[in-house]
Amino acid sequence: MHIRATAIVCAVLAHGEHGAVARLMTPDDGLQPGYVRGGRSRAIRPVLLPGNLVAAEFRARSEEQLAGLTVELVRSRAGLMGEPLAAAAIGWATALTAAALPEGQPFPQLHAALDGLLNAIELAPSARGWGAALARYELLLLGELGFGLDLSACAATGDAAGLAFVSPRSGRAVSLAGATGYEDRLLPLPSFLIAGGQGEGWGDILAGLRITGHFLARDVMTERRAAVLAARERLIERIGRLG
Repeated sequence: MHIRATAIVCAVLAHGEHGAVARLMTPDDGLQPGYVRGGRSRAIRPVLLPGNLVAAEFRARSEEQLAGLTVELVRSRAGLMGEPLAAAAIGWATALTAAALPEGQPFPQLHAALDGLLNAIELAPSARGWGAALARYELLLLGELGFGLDLSACAATGDAAGLAFVSPRSGRAVSLAGATGYEDRLLPLPSFLIAGGQGEGWGDILAGLRITGHFLARDVMTERRAAVLAARERLIERIGRLG
């Protein structure tokens, strides 16, 4: 097995006295793990920072063997680690990717979306510039893993107009008319999850993240993966303070 790619660092675990096992999101080969010799050294540790873009080369004698991995820094996001909200967002997005995706399966749309999200976190002047993108990334990930929401039409009336809620049970949209009498059992649906854009404000962003968070916790981040949700809870708490 031999893979060369520009990849996104998503997770790093210490391995042995000096090495590390890194999990990188590649454009064409999905999430790939590899052993980095000296990965805990002063020279390589700043390169293997989640969110960084690296030139990666994986080599293994067989598909079953953990590949040896060499990395060179392409783009560092270390400067954002001093900004608590941006650091929390990068930490969650990369941890989610590493925990949720099966290794070795291509997810080119997710790679492109993750790259775009990280760029938005880096370049936007505030979280208002990337909060909606984070919710859309989580929504895309749910869909890519087979847990997609149906936001095309109302589950009760079949109408495509006036969609205002999501059923926490079925993941289908519900219109204002279809929700009459059941509003308190449904999740408010911000329009940006359908139409795009940045949302109307912090309330919209938090509503979008509440929807995706509900289905991530229920369908994807279960059992051993559930521990990763603590990083998301810290991020949502920080965003909530801004509203």
